Amino acid sequence: MRVLVIGSGGREHALCRALAAESEGHEVHCAPGNAGIAEVATLHAVSATDPAEVTALAKSIAADLVVIGPEAPLVAGVADAVRAAGMPCFGPSAEAARIEGSKAFAKEIMQAAGVPTARSRTCTTPEEVAAALDEFGAPYVVKDDGLAAGKGVVVTDDRDAALAHAASCERVVVEEFLDGPEVSLFALCDGSTAVPLRPAQDFKRAYDGDQGPNTGGMGAYTPLPWVSPSLTDRVMETIVLPTIEELGRRGTPYVGVLYAGLALTADGPKVVEFNARFGDPETQVVLDRLATPLSRVLMACATGKLADFEPLTYRGGAAVTVVVAAEGYPGTPVKGDVIEGLDAVAEIEDAYVLHAGTARDAEGRLVSAGGRVLNVVGSGPDLAAARAVAYEAISKIRMRGSHHRTDIAEHAATRTETEGTL
Repeated sequence: MRVLVIGSGGREHALCRALAAESEGHEVHCAPGNAGIAEVATLHAVSATDPAEVTALAKSIAADLVVIGPEAPLVAGVADAVRAAGMPCFGPSAEAARIEGSKAFAKEIMQAAGVPTARSRTCTTPEEVAAALDEFGAPYVVKDDGLAAGKGVVVTDDRDAALAHAASCERVVVEEFLDGPEVSLFALCDGSTAVPLRPAQDFKRAYDGDQGPNTGGMGAYTPLPWVSPSLTDRVMETIVLPTIEELGRRGTPYVGVLYAGLALTADGPKVVEFNARFGDPETQVVLDRLATPLSRVLMACATGKLADFEPLTYRGGAAVTVVVAAEGYPGTPVKGDVIEGLDAVAEIEDAYVLHAGTARDAEGRLVSAGGRVLNVVGSGPDLAAARAVAYEAISKIRMRGSHHRTDIAEHAATRTETEGTL
């Protein structure tokens, strides 16, 4: 199979790596890709958000399947253009991708479908924001209605900070705070059928102990030993399937990944947010444990044949990924710092590095080219072993000014009890 993956981050490296490793010997292409993806796929200098450019590339290489990684190309209608050209595509239409592209639209869908989520108000004026903050109280949750690369949400006890964030956005959704641990669940969809992947948990705050500003994610792990095995079935029944059915009723069949960001409250799982694509960095650990060939299930989704697909299977054990970020992230990251030590990581059993924001400089050296620079993945028979491998690998990497969290999966590695009412 000839597969074209659209995107340039750690998620896309994880997708390309999984596709390239399959025994079928696929020909993997990526646009625009990054320095690490170049090791497993052929790169193409194409704008990921330009429907015409992506479609022309897919035609020129005779792609059997196009897989769209990030949210921006989906909202821009890249999947629509690829499908209109007659090629199988894994990724929702621009209209369906509004489930992520507009927080207000997502709330509308959830309300119509009876999906459990936080009470909210959509606001366009300072007066509306102030009234909503007073209605729901602290902690204040203010979300930019549009795409914000995972950094458009402010959760704070500081009312002035909440007002300031709202003032910086054209339209916001203010909602009540959902108390409980957060879990990510990906559902693969073909327009009418949905199949869950294994749940994962990521870490949004920049620093240890869940301190600092929100980021796109500083690490993740799977499985979740503290979550009831019934969680996935419950989320599919009360959240994913009703959402897919509501979109279908509106003439907007959902094809791709529906990412449900969940809070496990005392009243059960509730949706914090929906995303229209694989989560980053949760994808890195979920795909590490997936034994079913990724290409087959993505093609089944793209061609409407998921109902006949065999049950997904997983490798045993656990996986942990830790993000190595550039100086300044999640603010303005410093770019161009030389990255060293990856050869030493390659010598560590059960460890590898996925590139998220890297490039080659004029001298051919590997350098930082984004905020989240590397995803270091470790696996093992359990979470404690997997995180030990990941952190051993990180100890080999050198990049001036870099930072990472030291507590990814630390608490989970020592927990076995099930929380909540699941």
